[in-house]
This record gives sequence, C-alpha cells and structure tokens, in this order.
Amino acid sequence: MAARSAIINVMARAVEKAAKGLVRDFGEVEHLQVSRKGPADFVSSADTRAEQILRAELQRARPDFGFLMEESGETKGRDPANRWIVDPLDGTTNFLHGLPHWAISVALERDGEIVAGVVYEPLKDEMFWAERGAGAFNNHQRLRVSSRRRMEDALIATGMPFKGRGNHAAFLGQLETVMAEVAGIRRLGSAALDLAYVAAGRFDGFWETGLAPWDTAAGVLLVSEAGGFVTEIGGGRNPVHGASVLAANDHLHLHLGKLLRGAAKASRGSAAG
Repeated sequence: MAARSAIINVMARAVEKAAKGLVRDFGEVEHLQVSRKGPADFVSSADTRAEQILRAELQRARPDFGFLMEESGETKGRDPANRWIVDPLDGTTNFLHGLPHWAISVALERDGEIVAGVVYEPLKDEMFWAERGAGAFNNHQRLRVSSRRRMEDALIATGMPFKGRGNHAAFLGQLETVMAEVAGIRRLGSAALDLAYVAAGRFDGFWETGLAPWDTAAGVLLVSEAGGFVTEIGGGRNPVHGASVLAANDHLHLHLGKLLRGAAKASRGSAAG
C-alpha cells in the first residue's frame, strides 16, 4: 500500500473537505433547472464556496505558500518558491447539467516545477495523486499508462471548443485526422480527469488547446509519473503554462503529435488559400 507524504495528505484533506459541499450542491442541481434564478448562478456560488474552503485548508497547513486559483486569480505568498494551483470544480458544465463527471484539482508548483498533484472525483471517491519522483496512484493503487502500441487500438480523449472559444475549424481538422486512425475519441468535459484517466490507462492519449494551468497542472504530473509523455502539441515542454496539451503513452505520443501537427499545418494552408 502506498504511503502518502505529508504534503499529499494536506492536499487530500483539503479536497475531501471541499468535496462535501460540492456533492451536496450537486444533489440540488436538478431542482434548480426550473428555478427563476437559473442553475448557472448556483453553480458559480458552489464553485466559489469550494475555492474558499480549499484556500483556507491549504493556507492553514502551509501559510506562506502563494495561490493561483481559477476564481480568484493569483495571490503572492511570503514563500516565493511555492504556490498552489487550484481548480475547485473542473467540469463545471457537466456539474451544471447534472452530469456526474467533474473533479477538484490541486497542484503544488515549486520553483516553476509541478512537484505534487491531486485530482479528486468525489462521486466515485477516486483520489488520483502523484509526487515528483514517487509515482502516481489512484487511492492506494499504483498507476501506469496503457501499453497499447497501435493507433487503431487506441481510445483518445479531447476537449472541444465551444461558443466563443477556440478555433472551431482547426479543431475539426484535428478531429477528422485523428478519428480516421483510432478506435474511438471521447469528449467527457473535464481536462483534469482526462489526464488522470490517461495516467490510469483508461485513455491512451489526450489533446486539447486553450487550457489554463489549473486545468492541467495536477494531471500533467499524474501522466508523467505514470510513465507517460506530456508536451505541448507543437513539441514544447511547458504544457502547464503553454497553449496546448498532448499526453499519451510512450508508444503513441510521437505519432499522435505528428497527426495533430499535420492537421494544424493543413488548416493553416487552407486558411491562407
């Protein structure tokens, strides 16, 4: 059984405490679909309450660390080397529609490097966690990326742009290129869980553009500690703070990247023409 370090225990306690309120609020969502105020306001307040709990718990344990949080932005800490990167509710649209697929993501960044991460899916009680150099785990089970070698056997996850966000035409080019090569593509609506599922071998790869650090920081560490490769789609080595994320096992990462870069090149060519 894997022994969690002190820092992982701090993160685990914080997400478990925040999860209680989110699970309770999630149980109310279906009743709000017909309310005059509408569910969107309710979900944003649920998000904010969860973030406040996470901040309080993490600050109590490590009072000098800074924060980068989805709702409240960046807060400098007295310790400039360490900061928490927090998404209190990844999969907000799923939550809003009563779809039971969402998570809390917390990562610790030290001197610009992600050194610890937790992605917690409360409804399944799955705690995905990793620490730099110590492996990745789901609760107490060691994680390992899949061993599939052939694209035609691979199940790949992605995130689709939506109204007002992203380059829809470029994404459709990527989708068309990848779907012709693989066993299936899934879009489940939570990048943090997509990355955790790559680490667990449930997905063989994942790509998305336009994500924020709080979406990816913990998940990127999970994949790398489970033996996978994570880069930007163009090959850059900063997927947490870059413009895109490409995660896969060591057999498929290179080929998936070539497909996506080829699709992007073709999209630029057709746009120029």
